[in-house]
Amino acid sequence: MASAEQPGKRQFVNFSFYKVDPAWRRLPEEERTRGKQEFIRVAEDYAGKVMIIPYTLVGIRGDCDFMLWRISYELELFQDMSSKLLATALGKYLSVPYSYLSMTKRSIYVDHHTHEGQESKRLHIVPGKSKYIFVYPFVKTRAWYLLTKACRQGMMDEHIEIGHRYPSVKLNTTYSFGLDDQEFVVAFETDKPEDFLDLVMELRQAEASRFTERDTPIFSCIMKSLKEMLETLGG
Repeated sequence: MASAEQPGKRQFVNFSFYKVDPAWRRLPEEERTRGKQEFIRVAEDYAGKVMIIPYTLVGIRGDCDFMLWRISYELELFQDMSSKLLATALGKYLSVPYSYLSMTKRSIYVDHHTHEGQESKRLHIVPGKSKYIFVYPFVKTRAWYLLTKACRQGMMDEHIEIGHRYPSVKLNTTYSFGLDDQEFVVAFETDKPEDFLDLVMELRQAEASRFTERDTPIFSCIMKSLKEMLETLGG
């Protein structure tokens, strides 16, 4: 569900993870079907205002079942939409164990680099067509920000060059300073999970890794249509 681009304006980004109460699966089939249909109708009401990309985590993590990646120019739309989703017959059985808020911002480290498909220079996120996305909140140590810009740039040059070795992996970095508990939310889209695994292993050996304070929890998600995603819930 795409929203119209507004050139020069930064976007709000939200990753909401939902868990279904097992009691929902014991409801009569017609009640479960009605709940899913209501949920879809609410999401469709925001077409053109909120970009929504659904993912399933059923069978992958035990603490959440699906994720909605939402992108909008208005923060209040996330709240309005969430309130209506939770008021549906399905929503009454949902909890939100994780939700991350961030914004787009031009990276200060990428001026000397070009990497086709990466979003570091964009204020507008263009979600790809990849089957998988890997999402996690990210916090650097305070010592990182006390280094000189030149010192940080050198380490980020190494970091970026490692990323260039894996063109099948598309990075979306968004910023949470002052908006949420983390400093960044990173989302890697790919059709090749094995490439992402190898990329992360290489990044662990980079100098900048010494300044990572927290990069968990990590969510491995499979993209589906909204209808397909709801069907994975087991009801």
